[in-house]
Amino acid sequence: MSRKRSLAKELSFSIVLMAAPIFVLALGALFLQSRYYIRQEASERANSMLNLAMQRARNYMSTIETSADANTWLLEENFTPDTLQAVSYRIVNLNHHVHSCSISAEPDVFPQYGRYFSVYSAHTTSRGIDTVVTIREPDYEYFVRHWYKTPLETGKSCWLDPFCDHTEGAEISGDAIASYAKPLRKQDGKIVGIISTNLSFSRLAEAINVVRLAYSDSYFVLLDSDGRYLIHPDSTRIFRKTIFSDTDPAQDPERIALGHEMTAGKQGSMHVKENGRLYHACYSPVPGTDWSLALLCPEREILRSYHRLTYIIVVIILLGLLIIQWLCNRSVSHSISPLNQLLKQSECISEGHYDEKIQYSQREDEIGQLQNSFAMMQQSLQDHVGSIRKTTENAKRRNEELMHAMGLAEESVRQKTEFVRNVSHQIRTPLNIILGFAQVLRNSNMPQKGAVNAQSDLQEENLKEITSMMKYNAAHLKRMVLMLFDSSETGNTVEMLRQRKEEVSCNEIANKCIATTKEQFPDCAIRLETEVPDSLCVMTIPLYLTRTILELLYNAAKYSDGQHVTVRVSQTNTTVRFSVEDKGTGLPEGKEEMIFKPFTKVDDLSEGLGLGLSLSKRHAKSLGGDLFLDTSYKNGCRFIVEIPKTR
Repeated sequence: MSRKRSLAKELSFSIVLMAAPIFVLALGALFLQSRYYIRQEASERANSMLNLAMQRARNYMSTIETSADANTWLLEENFTPDTLQAVSYRIVNLNHHVHSCSISAEPDVFPQYGRYFSVYSAHTTSRGIDTVVTIREPDYEYFVRHWYKTPLETGKSCWLDPFCDHTEGAEISGDAIASYAKPLRKQDGKIVGIISTNLSFSRLAEAINVVRLAYSDSYFVLLDSDGRYLIHPDSTRIFRKTIFSDTDPAQDPERIALGHEMTAGKQGSMHVKENGRLYHACYSPVPGTDWSLALLCPEREILRSYHRLTYIIVVIILLGLLIIQWLCNRSVSHSISPLNQLLKQSECISEGHYDEKIQYSQREDEIGQLQNSFAMMQQSLQDHVGSIRKTTENAKRRNEELMHAMGLAEESVRQKTEFVRNVSHQIRTPLNIILGFAQVLRNSNMPQKGAVNAQSDLQEENLKEITSMMKYNAAHLKRMVLMLFDSSETGNTVEMLRQRKEEVSCNEIANKCIATTKEQFPDCAIRLETEVPDSLCVMTIPLYLTRTILELLYNAAKYSDGQHVTVRVSQTNTTVRFSVEDKGTGLPEGKEEMIFKPFTKVDDLSEGLGLGLSLSKRHAKSLGGDLFLDTSYKNGCRFIVEIPKTR
């Protein structure tokens, strides 16, 4: 068997040596090809993001152009100072993208204002509120300024190079802006003024940066025809430096080449270094302007998946070789496994482990026939042993069932004996008291020889006390007899057939129960607190509800201090609640679950049959409600009877 195991290892190792070079070469070729596809995909993705940003920039600029073109006719038909101010304000106020608007007239068009007349409107922010301010600009030689002179000479609307000086028409904040200027003509074609709507590059940058970038640390750059930065993440470069500034042609030739490509208005992509990092740059000119927009994506982020793939390839190679080794070893081992398995199982069976299962073989050779013969022999033994085990288990189960039935019978006899003893004791005690006091009264009414009338020996107070005691025990005896009858199946059926639902007042039935309890416990102080009007009535069985509340009052008067018993009547949207609470020792801890079980008492020496609360809960459920103990009340006991308003 040792030789067979060695053969399995040698065969699997040889297969791995043959498969490993092919496996590694195939993965290597796939790895190199993936680099090309990753770069190509990254370039396409970057171009897509650049086109999307270019589209947003053109939409933004088109809004600026449209705002000027749409109001040109109004200015040309009514070229007056008031119209210039109103239109300038209107353009800025109605177009959020317009940073500011300037409308300037030709010299001496409005003689009443002198040689110069120019109005200017711009957004201003004061205390967080954005407003539009329109002013007439101070007199200065705006005729020679670039934003005025260029459209005047060409006679066409055009975008002008960005500038950042208010003396050239920018707003007071000094923000870098660009102007879309258009000449204004009279009907005869003569130019009478220039309208320029201004674009803020900070807002344009916000519109472009809305584009979701696929790579972190990617950013957009906007250059003008001189290579000045118009949009850049580093705000210190904007309008102050060019792409050629602080650049050494010997160390950063790619950056110089990118600057020349963009300022020449070309479109393409290349790799550049920025702050020591290699970036993939895609660039394209902005239509209608001399500007060029570029997207720079870090090469490390682009090839991150490729570098991650390097580790994955190494892991795949190692795992692949291990899997090949494992599969080969398993395949060879499987060929010689039946004999090893049969030997192990035979040894286990010889040691007494008859549950060891010998599997049937699908092989048709001698090894398979031998294994199947052993499997059939084991099956015969297991059938015999199983029959014996089943007979033993059946006998054991019957014995357990007999023992359980005997235990139940003994418990039933014990409970019956205990119940009969308890009933005999509970009934005998009040009967003895009644018979004893009856004998006393009889003797008091029969004068004895040589004695004065014995009745005179009994004071009136003693008679009242004797009568009260007899009445109390008679009521107690009657209560126990009713409980026994009510707890029986016959009594419960008879009561259910005799009782009908009636409409009763909640407060009235509470007062009735309190009055009945005070007859039996005259010294007990019972207080009624009601939250419902006297007119509130419920359709219920009065006998069951009365018995339930009386039982709770009986227990409260008997087992508490007798001075703080309270009956509360309240209501919810669907139910009426009768709560009976007292102040006293309450229930012992852990006894809350057993008090509603029949024939169960908290204290075996206490009076009663252990049926009061169980019958009361049954009555409450018969009424469609429930009876439960309020465990949150800690000063004594509080029981709550809840019945539905309509049923």
